[in-house]
Amino acid sequence: MKKSGLSITKQAIIGLSALAILLWVALFLPAWTLNYWQAWTYWLVFLVCVTAVSAYFLKKDLNLIASRLKVGAAEKENTQKITQAVISVFFILLVIVPSIDHHYKWSPVPYYMSLTGDVFVVLGLFMIFLVFKENSYTSVLVEVNEGQEVISSGPYGKVRHPMYSGALVMLLFTPLALGSFWGLLAFPPILAAIVVRIVGEEKFLIKNLEGYGKYCHDVRYRLIPFVW
Repeated sequence: MKKSGLSITKQAIIGLSALAILLWVALFLPAWTLNYWQAWTYWLVFLVCVTAVSAYFLKKDLNLIASRLKVGAAEKENTQKITQAVISVFFILLVIVPSIDHHYKWSPVPYYMSLTGDVFVVLGLFMIFLVFKENSYTSVLVEVNEGQEVISSGPYGKVRHPMYSGALVMLLFTPLALGSFWGLLAFPPILAAIVVRIVGEEKFLIKNLEGYGKYCHDVRYRLIPFVW
């Protein structure tokens, strides 16, 4: 277990380092300048939050970290493969388009809106943290693990897919945090892909996870309370 824990920790550190570098490149290379305070703020805010969450679960829940380290793993079902690809591509665009926008000054955003965007990015990441804390089986893939049970407490008592809710808050406000209105155009495809993913995921879970059908009946909303 000790060796496994050290291995997971090493993988997590390597993953965080790679994320920091890739995000930095995606933010500043298309902008072709380091004079981009919105990108510096977003980069720091995002990495501080993600590092803090990772450090917490490296100490509290190595199984969750191991599950989240399946980044790049392929889905088995074709529809989920497509949604996974769409989300990945448009997440990259969600960052790159604002960077290009900054270079050409297409749609400058008032500073207070960018700072508000950062606040909501933190809020979205905090929502994801609460989901991780409640559910150790949270995975990057649509799957059911041995011993997995239906979780209906915490954020799961409000909506059936609170991780996606938190992710969408973070993603929606990312372009504004980066000082771009044009970047918002990358958000609708992500939202559409997540909706399709949720529908397919629920069909899978109803079939393969005992008690999930009853949970869907008890918790009415999938993503946004009183909306859907």
